[in-house]
Amino acid sequence: MSTAIKRYHLIISGRVQGVSYRVSAWEKARQLGLSGWVSNLRDGRVEMIIEGEQEQLDQMTEWAAEGPRFAKVSHIDLTEETAAADFADFQIR
Repeated sequence: MSTAIKRYHLIISGRVQGVSYRVSAWEKARQLGLSGWVSNLRDGRVEMIIEGEQEQLDQMTEWAAEGPRFAKVSHIDLTEETAAADFADFQIR
């Protein structure tokens, strides 16, 4: 029985830069076994692509809504995309 891999594209708004959001996301994604990347955007938001099984994606999106200790997430735009399995691991960009 194979499990379907899915891809989520998240844009996280709020106080999410300068609060270790990317490093914390990297740690959480690796803990969950997700692949993809996280990056700061010039406008102060954070962009993240995550690929994995539904349960792990759900856990990561729950984490993303809170973020690390000093973050204050105000909104997440989440889009499901076609998984391409083109990431070997999870990276900070």
